Amino acid sequence: MSTWDVLVIGAGAVGENVAGQVVAGGLSAVIVESELVGGECSYWACMPSKALLRSGAVRRAAAHVRGSGVHQAEAPPVVDRSEVLARRNTFTSGWDDAGQVTWLENTGIDLVRGRGRLTGERTVEVTTTDGTVQLEARHAVVICTGSDAAVPAALAPAAPWTSREATSAEEIPERLAIVGGGVVGVEMATAYRDLGAAVTLLVRGRVLPGAEPFAGDLVAGTLRETGVDVRTGVSVTEAVRDAVTGTVRLSCDDGQVVVADEVLAATGRRPRTDDIGLSVVGRSDGEWLDVDDTMRVSGSGWLYAVGDVNHRALLTHQGKYQARAAGDAIVARAHGQGVADHAWGAHAATADHEAVPQVAFSDPEVASVGLTAAAAEDAGYPVRVVDYELGSVAGAALHADGYTGTARMVVDTERQVILGVTFAGPDVAELLHAATIAVVGQVPIDRLWHAVPSYPTISEVWLRLLETYGRP
Repeated sequence: MSTWDVLVIGAGAVGENVAGQVVAGGLSAVIVESELVGGECSYWACMPSKALLRSGAVRRAAAHVRGSGVHQAEAPPVVDRSEVLARRNTFTSGWDDAGQVTWLENTGIDLVRGRGRLTGERTVEVTTTDGTVQLEARHAVVICTGSDAAVPAALAPAAPWTSREATSAEEIPERLAIVGGGVVGVEMATAYRDLGAAVTLLVRGRVLPGAEPFAGDLVAGTLRETGVDVRTGVSVTEAVRDAVTGTVRLSCDDGQVVVADEVLAATGRRPRTDDIGLSVVGRSDGEWLDVDDTMRVSGSGWLYAVGDVNHRALLTHQGKYQARAAGDAIVARAHGQGVADHAWGAHAATADHEAVPQVAFSDPEVASVGLTAAAAEDAGYPVRVVDYELGSVAGAALHADGYTGTARMVVDTERQVILGVTFAGPDVAELLHAATIAVVGQVPIDRLWHAVPSYPTISEVWLRLLETYGRP
């Protein structure tokens, strides 16, 4: 049996960061990976999806600036499919993980390729192409296996695409039906519309249900304006793929039928914890793993679960944040040092609770951090909501002709700090980190008046929000 200080199952961005942190802290680490080192974000999610979106976003931006040579009459412009796909492939390294493996080697992290399964306390069996190997950890085992797309039973008979197929496709279907109106649904609707597909978006509730309602409404309106058939309040009851033509027939609960060449299931995620031996810690395979703020699995002194698998915040950047906290906590415990697991402590992922930033790279972008107005009220905070039209800011008017968007600030009126911020509009993603600092730092409103935004930038919306709120 081979032994290391820390054993990590899953070599995605989260697992890599956990291993990197413990090695930097003087411990030895090994990563077990059954697919590609670099994981979902590198090959089937964040990077390829944003590469698919970027070319269309650039052309749409140019079409909204007079004199650019790209005219709004041409919108939505169809991008060069082959060039977009070729550019996408450069960001996935052609689905070759050699570069990521080199990073592991240079960092001093060992790699075992195969499927890992817990067999006892701090022990893991790995099934490889050559058989099985037994691994042992002196201090901790960390599960970083992530999540898979959840495919509804009604769609399963049609063998639908998931986000993996959508981001790695080499051929663009003439007609694409997307079931689900979350971030994956609206981003892929945007990308495939730009790539020339006829897109139908079927949404059970509202578009971007986790965001402020005005943001989802703005995105839905823009999608419709640019040719996407957005249908809200409908559910798919049956999906059948024709064995001869390969087309998919979707029956909806409102009596409508949609026929497409491909259908994408964008209806949520499930934990990738099937058959990993969770009975060792009294859990069932296939379930999410609840953890404390240092990412240690509840009831265990040696097992950690970091990233999507703990269901706290299914975002790569948040998983990497958790990885830094968990890795440092493991190092501290291994060396017999104190663990700062109090709120906002060095070993606690406190931001997971009420300070999570997220961007939907839709058309237009939606960038948010912290609590929505509804979530803040549900949590019992005394709340005041301030909205401001982004198009009224000088920097936005310069940025794009006819700029349309909204900013919202949710304020705790008792403490006079910001609980949440949402921006919906063209290119608002780069505004988000300032909002994240304000929320995480709990910067008082009266101090924010001294953070002067440069003129003329879209960031001047901060001054307008404060003016609308008034001095405490």
